[in-house]
Amino acid sequence: MKFLDEAKVYIRSGDGGNGCVAFRREKFIEFGGPSGGNGGRGGDVIVEAVDGLNTLIDYRYQQHFKAPKGTNGMGKDRHGANGKAVVLKVPVGTQIFDEDRETLIHDFTRLGEKFVLAEGGNGGFGNAHFKSSTNRAPRNANPGQPGEERWIWLRLKLIADAGLVGLPNAGKSTFLSAVSAARPKIADYPFTTLHPQLGVVNAGGREFVLADIPGLIEGAHEGAGLGDRFLGHVERCRVLLHLVDATCEHAGKAYKTVRGELEAYAEELAEKIEIVALNKIDAVDPDELKKQRDRLKRAAKKTPLLLSGATGEGVPEALRALVAAIGDAPVSDKAKATEANAADAAPWSPRTT
Repeated sequence: MKFLDEAKVYIRSGDGGNGCVAFRREKFIEFGGPSGGNGGRGGDVIVEAVDGLNTLIDYRYQQHFKAPKGTNGMGKDRHGANGKAVVLKVPVGTQIFDEDRETLIHDFTRLGEKFVLAEGGNGGFGNAHFKSSTNRAPRNANPGQPGEERWIWLRLKLIADAGLVGLPNAGKSTFLSAVSAARPKIADYPFTTLHPQLGVVNAGGREFVLADIPGLIEGAHEGAGLGDRFLGHVERCRVLLHLVDATCEHAGKAYKTVRGELEAYAEELAEKIEIVALNKIDAVDPDELKKQRDRLKRAAKKTPLLLSGATGEGVPEALRALVAAIGDAPVSDKAKATEANAADAAPWSPRTT
């Protein structure tokens, strides 16, 4: 399944049904009186956050959603039926924006949450509604009210307990594949990961969701590289695991590049709990490793963890640090739902690539 985190959708609620003008015509009943029924209410457009989805790919192939109108009223005091509501199912973490892409309409953060995006029009009154002691034979009825229509933007920000950030080719996908059942594409060239990946991690009797965010480069918040499109997914994470490639030219500069992009995108990202780790320690000699560790320590102002996603060295320590940072209560309910599907997965073991 392809990953799609943004979609433009047209929605329209149903018009209300028209009221009816009718009179009772029955044998032996001389003064039957008005009997026109009311029109039915138009269908609503409802958005619901459901389980089992982590992409908006369904809205790539269908962009128009129109609810049916209410049925017109009929004689013999028969009211028209209400139009059926149209339900748009989205993943948890989806945000609805107006057509200007800036006005936030609603943010779905809970499973099963529903929001009426467009209400259907009310049905018109039939002439039976207008009868009174002074108006015994009304010959007027109301038309149904029109429904609402608008263009909206759906934007998905994945909900995960922890997120992996770093420069391209820092080993994030290898780490995710080693600690979870996720199998992202892994290769030795930058921007191998083009879409965020999710995995459920079992560490110390705790399950949490780990997100692999595509690599960031300098100027990402302005659109460079893959741009700031995926930085929004980091907003949902409680803790960040910042991986720095030990084989890069300067670990300290690599760390500051990513930190600068996070701070430039949103101040809230810079304030998140961050665990810094030097990855791919199996690919450098001890002298180079010491040099890179010292550079990273000076840049991050904290002692980095040393690990290798390929061999598994230092990975359990990193997972324990993530669990401690996440806290006792998990942020997302997705871990429980995904764990049920991954119950048959093998226990954690280092995966070499």
